[in-house]
Formats: sequence, structure tokens, C-alpha cells
Amino acid sequence: MNPLRYKAFRLIYSADQWRSRRVTPGGVAVVAGFALVGGLGLDSTQSLTYQIFTFLGSMLILAVAQGIRFRDRLSLSRSLPRFGTAGVPLSYRVTLTNHTAHWQRGLWLRETFADPRPSYRELRNTPEPGEEQRNRFDRSLGYYRWLWLIRRNQRATSQRVAVPPIPPRSQVEVMLTLRPYSRGAVHLTGATLMRPDLFGLFNGCQHLPLAQSLWILPHRYPLPLVQLAGGRRYQSGGVALASSVGESDEFMALRDYRPGDPLRKIHWKSWAKLDKPVVREDQDEFFVRHALILDTFQAEAYSQTLEEAIALAASFACSFQTQESLLDLMFVGLEAYCFTAGRGLGHTDQMLEILASVVACGDKPFSSLVPSVVERSDLLSGCICIFLQWDDDRQGLVQQLGALRIPTLVLVVAAAGQTAADFDTRVITAPTTRFQVVPLDNIAPTLLAL
Repeated sequence: MNPLRYKAFRLIYSADQWRSRRVTPGGVAVVAGFALVGGLGLDSTQSLTYQIFTFLGSMLILAVAQGIRFRDRLSLSRSLPRFGTAGVPLSYRVTLTNHTAHWQRGLWLRETFADPRPSYRELRNTPEPGEEQRNRFDRSLGYYRWLWLIRRNQRATSQRVAVPPIPPRSQVEVMLTLRPYSRGAVHLTGATLMRPDLFGLFNGCQHLPLAQSLWILPHRYPLPLVQLAGGRRYQSGGVALASSVGESDEFMALRDYRPGDPLRKIHWKSWAKLDKPVVREDQDEFFVRHALILDTFQAEAYSQTLEEAIALAASFACSFQTQESLLDLMFVGLEAYCFTAGRGLGHTDQMLEILASVVACGDKPFSSLVPSVVERSDLLSGCICIFLQWDDDRQGLVQQLGALRIPTLVLVVAAAGQTAADFDTRVITAPTTRFQVVPLDNIAPTLLAL
């Protein structure tokens, strides 16, 4: 991929975006007819097609002249939700205000996304999934990669909608629909207001700036009730972690303050009565805590396997009853992350937002995740591992969890058509460890059978 070809791709994309906004389908037909008739009527002494050529040319000139003049005082406000879900259409309300003294009719509205064009480095270093199956010319040209990266960066599409007539000094509401197709942040820079000319060939366009963003959460699969065999575990500092469910926050007694006691344990009312510091003692806290381990280790910046692994993690995050337990999401990106949800610490929406921003980790080994899991092993009632492959490092982690008697569910996202028979599971000897292959072509039925 050379820089000159990259610049050509950028120019082609800009021209295509200008055409899609400005030229209507009828305008495309007239332009094509104009070019065709122009070629046929070069010799005006042999053909009268030059008259059609002149007529079509006059229509185009008038259409463009009328469209360029479109400049009116209108403003835009948008009731955009904070989240959407990949694959689920998202409808929201847009309010258009007419600040002029005359009616506004025949308008169309379309969302404007932030520039999705990839950088030169991104285009050069990020291959399209399945690119090796394309012919040699397409791989060399790289245009299909360019189109795939644009779609991946934009993450959503939106169709134009007709705007009802707007009275003077008034406003109208329009419902727009965003169709997200992949997780991540969608950035909107505003909306484009379009008005076709008298012939319906050319759109006058006016950009109404309004920058807003929303997160597209990973798509999710329905899951049965997954229960791991582990029971409640003692949680250090449990009073701070627990809510009012189960054995949490159980008062035992009051005692005199000792040097080193945390300030949060001071019983202020008793101190006021006795005129000396008094500390409350609470019962040790025991409740269920699960770990959700997400494997993000791969050399490629993008793969369908990783996307489905993230979707699986999102599905489990939504299915766990975090009001009565804790769920630790563990993965490695730029560094090792552990986010805890449940019992007042965090909400599922926050965990899904984190999953929406996960990227592949290509510069660290899988072993960099293991210490985060092992140091929390005494707190865990169970563990769910979502792996991208089944190699020695991942097998070693599962063996460690088995040796610690932590009930573990291992899910390996595999290529289409693969089954458990294609994997060496002899290393799994703990009776509390379950192993399941999730092939890309049969994800939903496999999960429902857990």
C-alpha cells in the first residue's frame, strides 16, 4: 500500500460522500443521459441529439444554481440515548427549529458522522478478515480493506428522513433511526439538512453542527441459568463491599478505639455520648464472587473470534444476578484490568461500556493475565474463562484453578465446524471444571445447551 494510492482512496471517498448528499437518483440519471447524448451528438449536422443535450444541460445548471442558494436559519437539538446495542435499531427524537419568518417545506434530514477514514498506518497494518481468500489483484489494490475499515470505524448507519413543513418561528420533531452494526463509540458531528431543487435533481445542503456521542454495546446471546458449584467466600473488607443482602453488614458489638482502626469503623454517636472514640465491630462477610476472564490476546487488531468472545462476556455479565453476588471482569489491554460489579460497587451498564471499548492485546503474552487471577483466587466462588484458543498457557491457568478447587467453566471460541473432539482436554482433571467449545457458526444453540 503506497501513500499515493491512500490519497486516491481518500479523494474517492470524499467525492462519493459529496455525490450521495448532493445528487439525487434522478440527477444521476440526467447526468448519465447528458453524457450519453453529448457523445452521440458531436456532429450536429448528422443528428438532432444536441437539442436534448442542451435541454439536459440547462436543467442541470438551473438545479445546481438553485441548490447552492440554500441557506436558511435553522437549528437542531437531539435527544440521543447514552447506549445502543450492536444489531438493534435505535430510534430517537430530533427537534428542528425554524428561526425565519417563512415556512420551510420539502426538507430532508440525515445524520453526519465523524470522518471514518482510516489513517495510512491503520490501512497498511490492519488486514480485512478473510482477505487471504480474495484474488491477488484485490489484495494488492487494498480497496476492499479500505471499505471494511470505513465501515468498522463508523460503526453505524442512518437513512435520511423527510421533515414535515415547519411554520415560521416554530419547531417540529422528527424520529431518526440509527442502525449500529458493531460495538464501540459512535461520534455524530451534526446533521445535514437537504432540499431538492425544482426538478428533483440536486440537493441544496446545509450542515447543522451538533457534536454528540453514544456507546454501542456488544450484542448479546440468550443464556440459561448458569450455576457454578462454588459457595460463599470470605471477603476482606466485606462491609465496604456488601449491600444489605444476605450476611452483609451484620453488627456484633462496640469496643474502645485501638490505634490503627480505620476511621470508617468509628461509631460517632457513641463517641459523642461517652466522650471517647468508640469502634463498631461487624461480622465477617461471606458472599458469592465470580471471575469473568476474557482472553484478548491475539496478533491481529481485529478478528471475528475476538468480537464473539466479547459478546459472550457481555452475555454472562448481563445474566449474573449481581445484586446478590460480585462479578470481576478481568482482561488485559494496555494494562491488566479488573472491574467489579454487583452489591453497590458497579452496575452492569458500566461493565458493558468497558466491554464495548476492549481492544486486542498483541504485545503481551497470555501469562500477563494470570497473576491478576491467582491473587484473587481466595475470594472466588467460581470462574468463567472465555478463550480465543487452547494452548499451553491457557491450559496451565485452568489447571491452576482446578488445583485451587475453584469451579470453572471454560469456553473456547473456535472456528466454524470445530467440536470438543478437536481439542486436547486431558489436562482437565478437576471434577469442578467444565469445558465447552463454542464454534462461530453455532454460538446461540451451544450457549443454550450449557
